[in-house]
Amino acid sequence: MLKVHIDSFCYKSKTILEDISFEVDKGTHVALMGESGSGKSTLLKIVYGLLHVDKGSIFWGEKQALGPNFNLVPGESYMKYLSQSFDLMPFTTVEENIGEHLSVFERETHEQRIQELLELIELEAYAKTKVKNLSGGQQQRVALARVLAQEPEVLLLDEPFGHIDNFKRNSLRRKLFHYLKEKEITVITASHDPNDVLPYAERTIILEKGKIIANAKTKKLYRNPPSYYTASLFGEVNQVPMKLLKAYVEIDRSVLIYPHEFQVSDTSGLRVVVRNSYFKGKHFLNEGEAEDQIVLFFNTPKQLQKGDAVFLNVSLETINARLQKEHTH
Repeated sequence: MLKVHIDSFCYKSKTILEDISFEVDKGTHVALMGESGSGKSTLLKIVYGLLHVDKGSIFWGEKQALGPNFNLVPGESYMKYLSQSFDLMPFTTVEENIGEHLSVFERETHEQRIQELLELIELEAYAKTKVKNLSGGQQQRVALARVLAQEPEVLLLDEPFGHIDNFKRNSLRRKLFHYLKEKEITVITASHDPNDVLPYAERTIILEKGKIIANAKTKKLYRNPPSYYTASLFGEVNQVPMKLLKAYVEIDRSVLIYPHEFQVSDTSGLRVVVRNSYFKGKHFLNEGEAEDQIVLFFNTPKQLQKGDAVFLNVSLETINARLQKEHTH
């Protein structure tokens, strides 16, 4: 088990992280989510040992990660970290970059291991290509293969698909996270993209201004987010005043509703006037205005026209679940 405890971490007298405490079971995939500047990258750097913490500790089982004040070369042997800067050797080939990180004691298996990793990152055709001639997305994939060269027990990923185009990102993401789960590698992925998180991370930790505000199973966090901030990290969300939902007019608070949770009617419900309708592939995302100039987003199978009036309803089950969740927080 990975145990992380940080009382506080400051940089140039500014507190970046505070009251950070969580555990990750072996083989589990945990996501770190939060807006830019929330402390995701800093937290990964501390766990890996690039930054020193005076008040706190990092343990992998019984082994303590001691950080840069104790290790001449940052990082622990059982851990690998993929940062947003790739740190590749530009004038050597892709296969040489990967081979550089393989054990000198297992040379007889190097070729097989390099081929396996080239297939994983889908760069078999570029094995002999010098890294300086690759695109940014291709270089990011090589960097990923390097950190996997000697299978780590713990893998820290900081925006691992940020430079990769959607065409390759989807298949690479599926292959990578399936591979890591199969190998029982413990993973922490810092990402702003819910597509990196929802299908793959068992748990998600939400950071806001350097503090953990939520730490729960990913599906549970998505289905019943404890705050607007948390819900918004997963995509578009509405904060609907209860007074607009006539059955709950006596409750003076708002409830969080995702666009797909609204049911559209031509006859009754919360009346909204369409301002914009955006094509999203299998549906349209509509921007509408309700009373008191409150803007709401909702999905429809067909495009609506500006000025169209429709009525929105939300199931009592959804509302009650959200109200119950807010009450427990």
